[in-house]
Amino acid sequence: MYSTQFLFRVAKTIAVTAIGLMSLLIVFGNTTDYFTNYHFVEHVMKMDTIFSGSMVYYRHIGVPFLYHTGYILLIALEAVMTFCCIKGSWLLLKNLKSDAVSFHAAKSWAVVGITIGITIWFLGFEVIGGEWFAMWQSQVWNGLGAAERIVSFLVLILILLHFKEEELISNP
Repeated sequence: MYSTQFLFRVAKTIAVTAIGLMSLLIVFGNTTDYFTNYHFVEHVMKMDTIFSGSMVYYRHIGVPFLYHTGYILLIALEAVMTFCCIKGSWLLLKNLKSDAVSFHAAKSWAVVGITIGITIWFLGFEVIGGEWFAMWQSQVWNGLGAAERIVSFLVLILILLHFKEEELISNP
């Protein structure tokens, strides 16, 4: 039977792997179907579907070059997140049976990747998209629900990773 400590290590590794896979699929989708989510970024920045007469409309951006720049930056951050999480999950897997200090040290890449994800979906979607560009006012181009779901998962996994490791009682 595997020890509880070992099973928690496996759980952490699987969680980081799942995040890496999710971000890989997001990057794949955003690059192979570029214009689907490009239009999302465009409409959020245009603010063309917020409440009519909204007093924050002055914040809108009407420059297509900036839509592409923002979207490409988003995809680049997602790609870096993917790399960090996949590398992090590989290091965690490699160190599953290592001592507590080595396993804990192997979390660094995963923590960086998850932090980038929190930056994307909390700062990018919730703060900039939701509040600055008033995405919450749009019935059509509103990604706040998805962003909240992703941020919640990322924060929970970051907390799980934060717990220090105990020495394995018996190596499986």
